[in-house]
Amino acid sequence: MTSVSSLSSSAINSQIATAESKMLAPITTLKSQVTTEKADISAWGQINGAMSSLSQALSNIKNVDTISSRTATSTNSSAAKATASNSAAAGAYHLTNISLAKSQEIYSGLLGSAGATLAGGAGNLVLTTSGGSKATISIGSGSLTLNGVAAAVNKAADGVTASVVGTSAGARLVLASSATGSAAAFTVSGTGAMAQFSYNPTGAAGSEILAQSASDASVTLNGIPITSTSNVLSSAVGGLTISLAGTGSSVISVSSSPTGLSSSVAAIATSLNTAISTIAKQTKYVPASSASSAASSGGSAKSGALLGNFSATSLKNDLMSSVSGLVASGVSAAAVGLSINSAGSVSFNATSFASEYAQNPGAVQKLVGDLYAKLNNITVGAIGASSAATATGTAETGFIAAQTTALNGVVTSLNSQISSIQQQNAAAIKTLLSQYTAAETKSSSASITEAYLSIFNTTTSSSS
Repeated sequence: MTSVSSLSSSAINSQIATAESKMLAPITTLKSQVTTEKADISAWGQINGAMSSLSQALSNIKNVDTISSRTATSTNSSAAKATASNSAAAGAYHLTNISLAKSQEIYSGLLGSAGATLAGGAGNLVLTTSGGSKATISIGSGSLTLNGVAAAVNKAADGVTASVVGTSAGARLVLASSATGSAAAFTVSGTGAMAQFSYNPTGAAGSEILAQSASDASVTLNGIPITSTSNVLSSAVGGLTISLAGTGSSVISVSSSPTGLSSSVAAIATSLNTAISTIAKQTKYVPASSASSAASSGGSAKSGALLGNFSATSLKNDLMSSVSGLVASGVSAAAVGLSINSAGSVSFNATSFASEYAQNPGAVQKLVGDLYAKLNNITVGAIGASSAATATGTAETGFIAAQTTALNGVVTSLNSQISSIQQQNAAAIKTLLSQYTAAETKSSSASITEAYLSIFNTTTSSSS
C-alpha cells in the first residue's frame, strides 16, 4: 500500500512559496503604478515651485507707474541730496546760500549732581512755544532733582525734550525743541525750585542760557529764495524731495532712469527661464543612448514624469509665447532686450532696455505692463491666486493643484487596493497552510494504520 501523501515538508513549503509569488504579482503591478503617480506628483510640485517664484517676481511690476523711472544726483551731497519720483521733471536744480533749519536749545547754570535735591521747593514748569502750545508740568517734592525734572518734561512730550549733562564741576539741565524752525522756539517760566529754569529772551530769565536759536532753513533754488521749517523740502519742486545737509551749494540733476524697471524685468527673465526649464525637464524625452554611452546609461530611452501631459506642455508653450509675441505701441520684447530662443531659453539685455527706454519710455512701460498681464494670467491659471489678489475676495485654485489632488486620489485608491489584496492573500495562505497541515495529519494517521494492517496481514499469513 502506498503513502497517502507523497509530498514532503520541503515540497509543501515550495508550493506555498510559489502560490505567494503568484499572489504578489498584482501587488507589484499596483506598487509600480503608485511609484509612477508619485513621480507625477513630485514633478508637478517642482513646476508649482518654479511658477510661484515667477509670480513673486511679477509682483514687482504689478504697478509699473510706481516703479521709479527718475534718478536724482547731487554735485555736493554734504550740502544737499535728493530723491525723485516719476512725476519729477528732468533738469538741473541749482541750490545756493543753503542755511539749515535749527532747533532751540537752552541750558542751565552749573548745579549740584544730577540726583541732588533742588532748593526752592515744589513748583510748576510752564513751557510755551511760539506756535502757541503750552504745557504746565508740576514737579512734586519727590522729583526735585535734575533727573526728576528731565523725566517730567520728557513725559509731557509737548515739543520740548530735556536731558541732564554732567561735568566734573556739576550738572546742567538742557532743554531743546523737538522740531526745527522758528515756530519751534519756546519760553520757560517756573515757580518754586523751577523758577531758576525760566527763560524768556524778552523778559525775566533764570539761569537758563541760550545755546542755539530756533530758525528756518533758507536756500536759493534757481535764483528763487525759499524758506522751510525743516531741512527737508518736499514741495519746492514737484516730484522731488530735497534734503539739506549742510551750508554751501549744490546742483541736483534729475534724469530719466530705467534702472528700477530694468532690474525687475531681469528678475522676471531669470524666473521665467527657471519655470520653462523645469517644465521641459519633466516633459522631455531622451532617445536610447548611442553605443559609446550605452555602458554608462544602459542604452535605454529616458523620459520625464510628465512626458505627453497636455497641461504641462501647454503651460510651457504659453510661457514662451508670452515673450516671443509681445509687442506694445510699436515696441517689441526683442527691442528692449528680452528674447527667447526655440529651446525656451530667455535672455535679457539691460543695455538694449536702457537704450529703448531713453527713446520711448511710455511704450516700454506699456510693454512691461502687458508682459505682467500675460504672465500673471498664466501663473494664476497654473497656481491660483490668494484671496487678497482676487476681485471676489475668494482664493482661486490653479490647475496644478487640481492635477495634484487627482493624483493623490489615485495613490490613495491604489494603496487601498494593495492593502485589500494583501489581506486576501494572507487569508488564502492561512487557508492553504491549514489544508496542507490537515493533509499531513491525515497522511500520518494513514501511514500508522497502514503499518498496523501490514503487521496484521503478516501475522495472519504465518498462522495460515
